[in-house]
Amino acid sequence: MNFSLLKELCAIPAPSGSEHVLTEWLNNYLKENSHQWKKQPIVHCFQDCLVWVFGKPRTAVFTHLDSIGFTVGYENELIPIGSPDYEDGVLLVGKDSKGKIEAPLIIDDTEEHEKIFIQFERIVQRGTKLTFKPIWQETKDTLQCCYMDNRAGVWVTLKLCETLENGIIVFSCYEEHGGGTVGFLADFIQKNYNIYQALICDITWSTHGVQMGKGVAISLRDKFIPRQSYLDKIVSLSEKSGIPFQLEVESAGGSDGSEIQRSPLLMDWCFIGAPEENVHCYNEKLHKKDLISMFELYKYLMNAL
Repeated sequence: MNFSLLKELCAIPAPSGSEHVLTEWLNNYLKENSHQWKKQPIVHCFQDCLVWVFGKPRTAVFTHLDSIGFTVGYENELIPIGSPDYEDGVLLVGKDSKGKIEAPLIIDDTEEHEKIFIQFERIVQRGTKLTFKPIWQETKDTLQCCYMDNRAGVWVTLKLCETLENGIIVFSCYEEHGGGTVGFLADFIQKNYNIYQALICDITWSTHGVQMGKGVAISLRDKFIPRQSYLDKIVSLSEKSGIPFQLEVESAGGSDGSEIQRSPLLMDWCFIGAPEENVHCYNEKLHKKDLISMFELYKYLMNAL
């Protein structure tokens, strides 16, 4: 399978609050490619969020557009967006009204509280968003770049759109920095399209229990706990599919599913995503087999549910 589309997605800077860059890209992608899809979606846009409705939907797939990153504060000090895992000297990129920015992140741990800065030749304008410089690496088995979380989830949904006949794709915002859009989006699709079940298309961690190369992970719980009867249905269907998968059980972490559970809506959800190494780093790493099984399982479940 060709991953050039994923490479392009990983190079788009869209940290939480600046998802509009990726939203515009998706709107253009839709115009240029949807004529080749099996069905044409109805499109709804809410701020920087998108809802694509195919046919007579029974299930929605939620995938978040945003990534982690940094906001430039005073005198080039950096304030994290979400929870980036950074190291001294990693390259950051962005732009302000004076031009493009590419410079290393510098850690100052000489004081009681560690501070981080962008080491640039001038003072960067306050409020400028910076992200890791994308460095794409591909081997026979693996893919590596910043922002696999969640550009890989977006990639899966775009591949899914090519043959999807009935379903809803929800592109959400702010997942990495507090959330806030999914409650509205879930309410909209439930009221307008009678949707009561969802899949969360996102990327998870590689751990001793969920390992790279052994298939996509179906999460039985993280910090939040989905409804057991819905999980049983997902697992049973996945077993029938013959597609490789692993079962994940964690005590921490959250996703767009967390917002659905915190909302007043009765909507089932289940997180299904490929495990990655180097979470929230500049070199997040995925196994091709896991990403392919992720796509195949979404394709199967959207027909079977």
